[in-house]
Amino acid sequence: MSTRNLEALFKPRRVALIGASGRKPSVGARLASNLLGGEFQGVVDLVNPAYRRLRGQPVFAEVSQLPEAPDLAVIATPPQTVPDLVAALARRGARAAVVISEGFDVASAQDGAALRQRMLNAARPTLLRIVGPACLGVLSPRQGLNASFSHLTPKSGGLAFVAQSGAVISAVIDWAEPRGIGFSHLLSLGEMADVDVGDVLDYLATDSDTQAILLYIEHLSAARKFMSAARSASRLKPVIAVKAGRYAAVDAGVESHCARLATRDAVYESALARAGVVRVQGMEDLFDAAAILSRRVTQRCSQLTILTNGSALGLLASDALLSQGGALASLPEDLQERLRAVLPAGWSGTNPIDIFGDADAERYARTLDILLSDVRTSTLLVLNSPTGIADAQATARAVASTAAEHTGKIMLASWVGARTAASARSWLATHGVPSYAGPAQAVSAYMHLQHYHAVQEELMETPPSLPEAFEPDQAAARLVVEKALAAGQGWLTPDQCAALMAAYRIPLVSGKLAASPQQAAELAAVFGGPVAVKLISPDVRHKSEAGGVLLNLDGAEAVRSATAAMLQRLRQAHPEWRLEGVLVQPMVNARHGLELIVGMADDPLFGPVIAFGHGGTAVDTIADTALALPPLNLQLARRLIARTRVSRLLAAQPGRAALDLDAVALVLVKLAQLVVDVPALRELDINPLLISPAGVVGLDARCRVRAAAVDRLSIRPYPRELEEAVTLPDGRRQRLRPIRPEDEPGLQAAFKRLSLEDIRLRFHYVMRQLPHSFAARLSQIDYDREMALVLVEEGAAVQSDIHGVIRLIADPDNEKAEFAIIVESSHRGQGLGRLMMRRILAYARGRGIAQVFGDVLAENRPMLELSRALGFALSRSPEDPGVVRVTLLLDQEKQA
Repeated sequence: MSTRNLEALFKPRRVALIGASGRKPSVGARLASNLLGGEFQGVVDLVNPAYRRLRGQPVFAEVSQLPEAPDLAVIATPPQTVPDLVAALARRGARAAVVISEGFDVASAQDGAALRQRMLNAARPTLLRIVGPACLGVLSPRQGLNASFSHLTPKSGGLAFVAQSGAVISAVIDWAEPRGIGFSHLLSLGEMADVDVGDVLDYLATDSDTQAILLYIEHLSAARKFMSAARSASRLKPVIAVKAGRYAAVDAGVESHCARLATRDAVYESALARAGVVRVQGMEDLFDAAAILSRRVTQRCSQLTILTNGSALGLLASDALLSQGGALASLPEDLQERLRAVLPAGWSGTNPIDIFGDADAERYARTLDILLSDVRTSTLLVLNSPTGIADAQATARAVASTAAEHTGKIMLASWVGARTAASARSWLATHGVPSYAGPAQAVSAYMHLQHYHAVQEELMETPPSLPEAFEPDQAAARLVVEKALAAGQGWLTPDQCAALMAAYRIPLVSGKLAASPQQAAELAAVFGGPVAVKLISPDVRHKSEAGGVLLNLDGAEAVRSATAAMLQRLRQAHPEWRLEGVLVQPMVNARHGLELIVGMADDPLFGPVIAFGHGGTAVDTIADTALALPPLNLQLARRLIARTRVSRLLAAQPGRAALDLDAVALVLVKLAQLVVDVPALRELDINPLLISPAGVVGLDARCRVRAAAVDRLSIRPYPRELEEAVTLPDGRRQRLRPIRPEDEPGLQAAFKRLSLEDIRLRFHYVMRQLPHSFAARLSQIDYDREMALVLVEEGAAVQSDIHGVIRLIADPDNEKAEFAIIVESSHRGQGLGRLMMRRILAYARGRGIAQVFGDVLAENRPMLELSRALGFALSRSPEDPGVVRVTLLLDQEKQA
């Protein structure tokens, strides 16, 4: 369940308050005051058997007596009463309820869980949506709705704020009022028994009143739903989040390096980044970022111009900018020449532009007009320090007025100070110029804008194809794991790990097992060079730390004696350990090499995560690791590598050429695919993964397995099971398969081969080209909500020609889905339209979608005839008589 009935929560026409009270102070009294004392234009009904009238209007004794069904009910009664009240509301026809009541777990956790379940069971038959319990309520200032017990009613604006904490909502309302910040909606989610963050994101993504979405997150409850909703919302408008609880402890019981490094906060960080959410560290940052991002800035602003009336303020701003990785814009000579005409002699001629302490409103305005008129100036930070010479308020008005004349440019401001500057800051903020208390704060907001554009570019980036054909042996990998699980193993043996890596063509140095020092010596003689000897024991996870690794042993006798000494020492120090032998491996030439770590860990919420970082024996001490959610493509793998410090060492160094970054990225892609295909994998380390001029190879690997459900991934992977070979009547062999992000070039090439009439019939208007932003959205789909099947040559690479596409886009509730189809003219007359329609309808049935529909131009007779043949009902669109809506109810369809 997702957005169903949420319209009744945010934009109700009739509200029932259950537990209304006249006793002050009380939650019921505050709720009644907020609902009745505001600007809500709908009807408010009060329910409480203890009253006949409150605040001049009648009070009903129970829900059944309400004159009409409420869209929204607000419940503020003891928790034991809530399930029966929800049942009564469901029978009456209510569509949403906010449960303010706390104390669901006062008696015991078990009783609280049972009470919550009774509440949910009561709501389920009519799909009544529940917010809470234990929440502050909901506020929609644009509707005049304050269904909360907040002490203030916020201003109307374009920001939506969603928090799991009622206290945070109250504090934000109080904080925002003097700053002139307004909201479209504020929602306190409480315990999220039903409505959660993902549901609200889906609603707010298409809410026309909301320009940006702000989140305060403590925990999430449904990772895949959140990832789909957040990715969808962030493509449409900025989503900015504060995640509290950054220093939660690592789960007990994990033993691999990657699992220990995959802290809960690090996993959240990677998930938010993958979803396109801008993460900030505190509430001030949240609104600083929102002040600029809510302006829907579309252009990338890579350099900042700073204008100030004091050199010290300019230096503070430039220091803050450069320390955060930002860049100052240059001032070309022709621009300097124009500035000289309006500035006093002796100005710096550089950025920051100091226009001196006596600068008045006119000097600011004339300077800004020159800068903003220059096409090379994209973003400006205007600083002002109050003086006894110029009027700060007049200067603020001049700055805002000049900014309004130059649309498309971005301006931030910081009037520094308190007594004199506060009113100027407030005036600027309410007249379209984001305003901040200090230069560093303004620069941080600018960097949030940079971060947002970087995230958006990553969302829309076309990944390259893999440099080599990669077909893993899934059956071999699963057989290894199945045998281990059947034998009751947790950790795989070195041989089993090696077999797993080999099945996915992940390079791992070869090795042989030896049961005794003498066998180890004999194996070393076979290898014929220096070897490494590593302890094998089910009781030892970190061999190096336990003293169970010997390196660079040359010669059989050296191997025998060193191995015997190591085993004897370990038996004496740890008689409880089971020493099963040693692994003998040839030493790998590490000259000019770099030790990395790759692996995976298992997060209790997000499921498997891929780790990359600086490896070797000091991996925990260095703690230079980044995480990513699988699946990965080559571009995502490169991004993962780039988020670590060790990535800089892959570049060329004195005496050594650059190392092959893409070879490491390919290992990460293969590892992510292994994790996708083998759900029983719970921990995996390849440490070290050695990269050198000779290539990439893992020197040691450890794998832990545990029986698991089939799918614990928070991002649905490429559905390989939908691939199908197709033979056309004319003998040509094709493949129908799901679209991949790498297909964007193929889509654009196919678009160029279409006639203008083909394009009009598919898109209902004529496009001369398929721009990158549109093509990326068509190819980079969320397989959990959308499916597109493409027709390509059998056996061809990803970049092969695309001859047809059929697409199905489901609503967040997975109830209805819209289809669209196009087949290239060279492949028509082969029955492909019918085949592709049947496949997408079969897919829709399998997903539990109840209704499939499409809009077809009335003159597109072949498509209308095909729709009729497949059992679709046809009806004219009331909005456009030239469009026919074709609809198929999958549970009532004809067998065409």
